[in-house]
Amino acid sequence: MKSFVRLLGLAALTAAGAFAQTGAITGVVKGPDGKPFVGAWVKIQRLDIKGEYYAETKKKGDYFHAGLPLGQYRVILILDATKVKGKPQGGREVDSVNGVRVPLGDPVEINFDLAKQAAQQAALQKAAETGQFSEEQKREMSAEQRAALEKQMKERSEAMKKNKELNDAFNAGMTALQAKQWDQAVEAFAKGSTIDPKQHVIWANLAESYFGQAMTKTGADQAAIFDKGIEAYNKAIELKPDDAAYHNNFALGLVKAKKIKEAEEELTKAAILEPAKAGTYYYNLGAVLTNIGQLEAAGAAFKKAVDADPNHADAQYQYGMYLVSKATTNADGSVTPAAGTKEAFQKYLELKPTGPNAESVKGMLAMFETKVQTEFQSEEAKKAAEAAAKKKAKKK
Repeated sequence: MKSFVRLLGLAALTAAGAFAQTGAITGVVKGPDGKPFVGAWVKIQRLDIKGEYYAETKKKGDYFHAGLPLGQYRVILILDATKVKGKPQGGREVDSVNGVRVPLGDPVEINFDLAKQAAQQAALQKAAETGQFSEEQKREMSAEQRAALEKQMKERSEAMKKNKELNDAFNAGMTALQAKQWDQAVEAFAKGSTIDPKQHVIWANLAESYFGQAMTKTGADQAAIFDKGIEAYNKAIELKPDDAAYHNNFALGLVKAKKIKEAEEELTKAAILEPAKAGTYYYNLGAVLTNIGQLEAAGAAFKKAVDADPNHADAQYQYGMYLVSKATTNADGSVTPAAGTKEAFQKYLELKPTGPNAESVKGMLAMFETKVQTEFQSEEAKKAAEAAAKKKAKKK
């Protein structure tokens, strides 16, 4: 019996000795509002030997995990995790403390304060932007943080340099473009396109510069520059395909390059993307076509403009002017306007009764109602005709 008792005592002593070779970690988690954070998870990850342990924060934001083997740990705070079989699933790691040594004796205290963390991060970010860190910040940064911030500072410096070069090229290009200095504009925007090929506004303005430059050339030289402009606009639209203005401006450039069908396709895309401005887009096409002598195509464009927007006064006027060319003169000298002519002019007067073309429109409408004198008569002939008419009237 005594031997049995001694064996039990020996077993108890061995268990106590084994328990004594473990430690614990405890702490409190505070949320961004400074209040205890309930339901957060703390992951205790052993570094020297594989092992993971978890603790969940209670109603005071506190957590505790005992029975941890002595060694080095990383303590990680996890939010928004789902509890599955006593462990967190998913979630996101928001803070961590590395190199935590768990010894014998009292628990190691590791606290997390998300409000303080946010303030520290903001201060570090500001310091990274200026490149000036306080001694305290330098001491608090881990080697990993220091390396990450140095990399970030280097990248920001390179980005700022790149942005300055890009802005300088863009501003130089816009100044030249507005002054119609096409060669300088092309050079500046081409430089910008190599600095950052993903800037659609650079490509669009480069295209406009090419189109302007092409209009100063002739023959094969002009055709080659138009091709460069078309290529540049295609790149701009590839980067921003939903920009109706790009399709509209591209179409006007295509008209200059005498690619009418392609221009109509681009304007159709612009009208679909921005129906409210469809009338303006088609009117612009008609104006350009008129200027290059494509009158039939211009008439079709103005018709599309008034169909898309009946309240586009200038489109109504231009469409009416196109229809005037289709009027016929009858044997009695009266003019029969083409269908839709009067309606277009009357709509213009309704929309712009004192517009710059109002008097012209009134004159044409009056002409349609008046017989045109088709034979020349001298003053003597006119007097003789009037006298004969009077004499005939007296006899009656």
